[in-house]
Amino acid sequence: MRDTRLGQTDLRTSRVWFGTWQFGGDWRDLDRGEAIAAVRRARELGIDAFDTAQAYGFGASEELLAEALGPELRRRREDLVLATKGGLRREGGRLLRDASPAWLRQGLEESLRHLGVERVDLYQVHWPDPDTPLEETAEALRTFVDEGKVRYAGVSNFDAGQMEAFRRGGPLHALQPPYHMLRREIEDEILPWCREHAIGVLCYGPLAHGLLTGKYGPDTSFPQEDWRHGSALFRGEPFRRNLRVVDRLREVAADAGCTLPQLAVAWTLAHPDVDVALVGARRPEHIEETAAAGDLDLEDIVLERIDAILEDAVPVGGPTPEGA
Repeated sequence: MRDTRLGQTDLRTSRVWFGTWQFGGDWRDLDRGEAIAAVRRARELGIDAFDTAQAYGFGASEELLAEALGPELRRRREDLVLATKGGLRREGGRLLRDASPAWLRQGLEESLRHLGVERVDLYQVHWPDPDTPLEETAEALRTFVDEGKVRYAGVSNFDAGQMEAFRRGGPLHALQPPYHMLRREIEDEILPWCREHAIGVLCYGPLAHGLLTGKYGPDTSFPQEDWRHGSALFRGEPFRRNLRVVDRLREVAADAGCTLPQLAVAWTLAHPDVDVALVGARRPEHIEETAAAGDLDLEDIVLERIDAILEDAVPVGGPTPEGA
């Protein structure tokens, strides 16, 4: 797979990264053996960067990733890029934002232990915490970098103003925002700000919570514990409207000689300010399909056709730690 440079860091990686939210227990029926096989297949396909988080099962995702990558982590650690995130705390059945230095310190140490490494390449604040000054959070990450436990500092789900405040307290090398065909708000201010300040951008959710896999239909329902079950975007007319958009996008993919998921990932990577697209997989065949998008370039005429179709789409957001 072709490689890319993440912002102004020294990290040269595959254009597609493997994301591991699905390993944290929020998805039903995870087969551990197949999940490990998916990670190992990703390596065979040229993916060399893996993103996880403390909050993905509070150790479950990181430990599974460590098991899957174990031989390489022990023998060829320099060939892999490991990214994780902190700043969410579980209290009872709720997730709370906590980017205080003390909690970030505890989270980083736990993540290093679960991953079985002494340093992560990218450590990200998972969500902005309104109860902790951003400069204070940034200073904590500066300390982690100075200690050699973190190579580069990043944030996730931050807007331009929050990143500006963060930079006043410490280094900022990367942003991980949501971005897909049905969610484009970062194009207005966030991506231009990242370009101006040479911030690397790695986007999550290019398949729009499954909508852009093409596997959903008007009769699709979601289990009660799935956030989509209670979302107005995944039922009724908004859902049916987006399904019609997906049907038209499927035709574009066929004309371009690729699958709909490949088209979706390649579209995300086509934005000049995006360095990396994150994709998840629970089985090897899933990553075999989406990884191919790392070498797929969409012609301008295809991008224009997609833009015209998306004028009929309903914007689709995603869940927050609070479940909204």
